[in-house]
Amino acid sequence: MRIIRKIFLALLIVIVVLAIGIWAYIFHLKPKYEGELELKNIEKETTVYFDEFGVPHIYADSEKDAMTTLGYVHAQERLWQMELLRRIAPGRLSELFGSVALQNDKFFAGIGIEEASAKAIAKLDKNSESYKMTQAYLDGINQYLEEGVTPIEFTLVGVKKEKFTIKDVYNIFGYMSFSFAMAQKSDPLLTDIKNKYGVEYLKDLGIEGEFNTTRIKISKEKTEEYTEISKSISAMLDQSPIPPFIGSNSWVVGPQKSKTGKVIFANDPHIGFSQPATWYEAHLITPKFELYGCYLAGTPFPLLGHNRDYAYGLTMFENDDIDFYQERTLGGDPNQYETPDGFGKYEIRKKTIKVKDTSDVVLTIKSSRHGPIMNDFIDRLEKKNPIAMLWTYTSQPIQILDAAYGLSHAKNKEDFKNAVKLIAAPGLNVMYGDAKGNIGWWASGKLYRHNEGVNTHLILDGTSGKDDIVRFLDFDKNPSAENPKWGYVYSANNQPETIDDGYLYPGYYLPEDRAKRISGLLDGKSDWDKEAISKMIYDNTSNVAPEVVKNLISSLDNKPLSNEEKEALNILKSWKGSTNLEDVAPTIYNKWIYLYLRNTFEDEMGKENFKLFLDISVGKQIIARQITNQNSVWWDNVKTKNVKETRAEIVSKSFHDAVASLQNQLGNTISDWKWGKVHTVEHEHPLGKVKALRGIFNVGPFDSPGSNEVINNLFFGFNNEGKYYTKGGPSTRRIIDFADIENSWSILPTGQSGNPFSKHYDDQAEMYNAGKFRKMKLNKEEIVKTSTKLILKPKK
Repeated sequence: MRIIRKIFLALLIVIVVLAIGIWAYIFHLKPKYEGELELKNIEKETTVYFDEFGVPHIYADSEKDAMTTLGYVHAQERLWQMELLRRIAPGRLSELFGSVALQNDKFFAGIGIEEASAKAIAKLDKNSESYKMTQAYLDGINQYLEEGVTPIEFTLVGVKKEKFTIKDVYNIFGYMSFSFAMAQKSDPLLTDIKNKYGVEYLKDLGIEGEFNTTRIKISKEKTEEYTEISKSISAMLDQSPIPPFIGSNSWVVGPQKSKTGKVIFANDPHIGFSQPATWYEAHLITPKFELYGCYLAGTPFPLLGHNRDYAYGLTMFENDDIDFYQERTLGGDPNQYETPDGFGKYEIRKKTIKVKDTSDVVLTIKSSRHGPIMNDFIDRLEKKNPIAMLWTYTSQPIQILDAAYGLSHAKNKEDFKNAVKLIAAPGLNVMYGDAKGNIGWWASGKLYRHNEGVNTHLILDGTSGKDDIVRFLDFDKNPSAENPKWGYVYSANNQPETIDDGYLYPGYYLPEDRAKRISGLLDGKSDWDKEAISKMIYDNTSNVAPEVVKNLISSLDNKPLSNEEKEALNILKSWKGSTNLEDVAPTIYNKWIYLYLRNTFEDEMGKENFKLFLDISVGKQIIARQITNQNSVWWDNVKTKNVKETRAEIVSKSFHDAVASLQNQLGNTISDWKWGKVHTVEHEHPLGKVKALRGIFNVGPFDSPGSNEVINNLFFGFNNEGKYYTKGGPSTRRIIDFADIENSWSILPTGQSGNPFSKHYDDQAEMYNAGKFRKMKLNKEEIVKTSTKLILKPKK
């Protein structure tokens, strides 16, 4: 017994020592929120107050000291995220993850973001404030990289530390710009449909903008192979460790529409969910400058921000800024291709991709006069049919750094507008409101025109020059509205009214659902306040879905229904379009919609292309419109010979199958088919894909309200399973009220920190899911009372 007791005691001691060691290691990994630190290159003592949600309020004697400090505290929370983001555009993820990331790296190395970044940097004014402040920010990151605690992800994956440079900043902006673009998903698929089935099949898809009837009002009072491109790019963005930008809402209520006579600003950019979340909030205060902003990891100036004078934010414009061109290579010389003036030589460059678990890969990339040849870096594209990608971001001067600096340092509306002009790509709806009562919306981007009749939603002819861009538009032709007479501006990724002498600008605009709801609510009320806006930004109701239900029901045949089917129909008939956790109707509706789409389109497209179709704007906007066309060519199933299916047959079969499927999935008690049971959200960290690490790094899952294309746009993809896993949604919800600027509101999907051992890693997740907010504090007395204090002293 004595021996057993000794063994037990020894084991207990080992366990205790091990537990203490693990606790000490975890404690060591936590961010530092109080105490003192020394920083090189700051001139005077700087104080950081971390409020109760971990937002740093940086009080500095100069903006340079504030920026260096921002870089340091940003890195201590998000260094892993910064590391991933800077590696995507130059094709360097394989160095961390091995050959599983190789296809992603080949693609991004091929499209030329890194080379475009280098050209832009070479033209920078090294004496400009934007350059100096960027270097100060990078200096702060690099000091943390050298002296701070190494993130656990660096240790698990094996990251070799390298200093951050201005090239990394540009590459991050470049990836962001590409993830905004939509043509790479849509154009090849639509071309394949046209080539297989003819132009008539495209007419029902609304690609000329005819489905976008709720348009943003402008105020100037002042082949199968082709589809491999779509599939490859969609798969890469879906599997990327950093999610793509998807959509967004924003509206700014002018003085005549608010209860107080002051501007109220609202914005919720929609981005694919990940952990850590996209934005890092920080508040900088110096004697000459103040700004509360939302920052992308590794970038020095916020894309969303406000102070006591003005507020700004953005949504996706969804304009077409990528064109694909079919080139023709000279038969005897693969290095030459046809141009309007004869044959030209491809520009050729080589790029080496280092791969963690195998030998390096040398990529040879050709570029025509239009851009890089995608066949060189998308494996399943045949070399004999070269397809070039012309992208505004890499083909026009990149001034994104000066633009971001200008947005965050504007002195007035005109200053701000001049900064918007500098953005050639991505296309953004840039929203503005100020304390003087001004409101504004400008579409950014270098817009252009083709010859009449050129359909930019299809792959174009690269040889003749007839499909080339014929002119770029001046910025004053871009859609915009400043202080319009109707008293508000808004954008919800919907199409603007015509520009440039009646020209309806092509793009990949999302359905009118959110736009219709937002404009309808704003038109119907003239005494808006912060509380009413907060309910609106969390609105879970679709005005369009109940109309779709009516059309579906009217399309049913007259065959008898089961009791369960009758009950399901009655629930849908009384539905007002809400998608709250306890609602049953959206569960029935979305299953019916999915099966209607599958039974209508999958026979022509095939399973993979149909899945791709569901995720692009065309597949989303068709739901409300195609159902109304009894004569649509899509109703007929091309696989059933000598039989021509009708709308009634397809819609009825889809309904019967939907109810049967839900009974099998959720049981026969229809009242149990609650939306929260099937619509869930989990914020996934790249390492959370490993089952053993999921509980450490992922946040959730939670039952999720909202849905596709309601204002609270918590979007998902359809599937046979009938489980709707939320892929993304509002990356932040912000409400800035100039009548009460010190008590404006925000919320993040998970938390400020990217460190899984920080209390701020997920402390906003439940609040976010419940539609709650927290303050964006500006009052120093309140900040000091509710914060921990970290003092940064100049290193001697």
